[in-house]
Amino acid sequence: MSGSDPVREAPARIAITGLQKEFPAHGGAAPLRVLDGLDLTVADRELVCMLGPSGCGKSTLLNILAGLDRDYRGHILVDGAPLADAPRGRVGYLFQEPRLLPWLDAERNIAFALGSRQVPRARWGEITDRYLEMTGLAAFCRYYPHQLSGGMRQRLALARALAVEPEILLMDEPFSGLDELTARRMRMDLLAIWRSARKTILFVTHNAYEATYLADRIVIVTPAPARIQDEVEVKIPRPRDYDDPAVFEVSRRVVRTYLDIAEG
Repeated sequence: MSGSDPVREAPARIAITGLQKEFPAHGGAAPLRVLDGLDLTVADRELVCMLGPSGCGKSTLLNILAGLDRDYRGHILVDGAPLADAPRGRVGYLFQEPRLLPWLDAERNIAFALGSRQVPRARWGEITDRYLEMTGLAAFCRYYPHQLSGGMRQRLALARALAVEPEILLMDEPFSGLDELTARRMRMDLLAIWRSARKTILFVTHNAYEATYLADRIVIVTPAPARIQDEVEVKIPRPRDYDDPAVFEVSRRVVRTYLDIAEG
C-alpha cells in the first residue's frame, strides 16, 4: 500500500511472540535451534515478504503457521485466538513445488481440495470456475498436470490454495523454480488476485527485487537461529511498475541491509 494506506493500523491477523524451534540431533550432538525468540505481527490484508539466508528457519515458520509442525515454544495468535484453535481451512499454503495430484485434471485437483475441506459439493463447480478464471486457466480445466507448463502448474496450485478460501495465505518461494519472464508474470498476477481477494499473505523469498515489488513490508531475518533483525516498509504507491527505478532503489537498500546482517 502507499504510505497513507491504513492496512498497518488494522488488527493483527497473525501475532507471533517468542517463537522457538529446535530439531533433535543424533549421536550426542546438541539440538539444532532454527528459531530463537522470533516476534512477528502481520496485519489483516497485509502482504509481508520474509527475506533471509537458506536454512535460517523461514520454511519452518510457515510449517508451524500451517499447523504441519506443532512442536515449538512461544505464542502464536490468529485473529486474537491461539493458533491451535484456528478453524481448519483458515490458513492456505503454497509450496515451492506445485504438489498437484498427477492423476487428476485441473478441475478435479481443485475439487479434491474442496472435498478435503468439506466444502458442500453443490458449490464446487462455481468455486472451481471462479478460481480457474482468476488464474487464467479456464480453458485448461480438463488438462492434467503433465500437460501444463511449469508456470501453469504453479497457477493451478495457486488456484487450489485460494479455492478453499483461506483468510491467510502462506507462500514458500513459489516462483523460484520458474524462468524470470514467467515468474514476473506470476508476480503481477498474484498482485491482481491479492487486490481482488484481499487475503493476508506471508511470502518467503530470497529475491529482494521480488520482495520489493510485492510487499507492503519486508522483514529480514538473521541466519539460524532466526530472529527478525530489521524490516523495511515499502511505501511505493500501488499499482507498481515492475521497471520503476523506485523499486530498484528500495531493493538495493534491502540487499545492503541483508548483506550487513549476513556478514554479522
